[in-house]
Amino acid sequence: MFVAAAGAYVNMVTHLFQVRGARGGGQHGCCALRPLPGGCRGAPRARKAGTARPHALTEAPASLSPPQFSLLTGFGALGLMVWLTATPHSKETEQKRLGMLAGFAFLTGINLGPLLEMCISINPSIIPTAFLGTATIFACFSLSALYARRRSFLYLGGFLLSGLTLMLLSSLVNAFVGSTWLFTANLYLGLMIMCGFVLFDTQLIIEKAESGDKDYIWHCVDLFLDFVNIFRELLMILGMTELFFD
Repeated sequence: MFVAAAGAYVNMVTHLFQVRGARGGGQHGCCALRPLPGGCRGAPRARKAGTARPHALTEAPASLSPPQFSLLTGFGALGLMVWLTATPHSKETEQKRLGMLAGFAFLTGINLGPLLEMCISINPSIIPTAFLGTATIFACFSLSALYARRRSFLYLGGFLLSGLTLMLLSSLVNAFVGSTWLFTANLYLGLMIMCGFVLFDTQLIIEKAESGDKDYIWHCVDLFLDFVNIFRELLMILGMTELFFD
């Protein structure tokens, strides 16, 4: 549980630092950096001297889809996740916890909305491509964890949390540096970390079930977070690739 909660928290704080870093620059007649789940209509395809701008994927008019919206839905989803964790699993609380799960999924979907809208404005085919890629990655890594030797991937927990901490620190640095390279490296690092979480969480759920933990609702949250974060990273990577090579 702590691993999933820490992952969601670091991911959200990473987005906050990216927004703060962009606000340091001028916004006269131009665009401001958005958090990872942010974005809006009309994402620019601008080139300068024939060179693509990978950061254009995260740029949008400041008057649309404010960062506060993404932070609000992110905090709401995190709050429901904490509430779900604090509510013990039982037959009496099952319906209540299912409602929390539905609310968590709803807020997470709203949080992804601006990014999806922005990807549509760049190239609508990005979304189905990212979804199919996410489904393939998720299925392959889940099957690998299922058929691998028991507990063989549980050692990854410490490395994955260290990777999340590294992402947080690099985002803090990038808030002052504004490096496109560091932003891109964070995306690929995030994708690798989330793939690792699929291996870790799948085997952890198996071990919990074997030991009598039948909290399927929280197990759904673990895997749902992994899927959504992989989807988000792929959307960003494919969008940047489209802008760079178009």
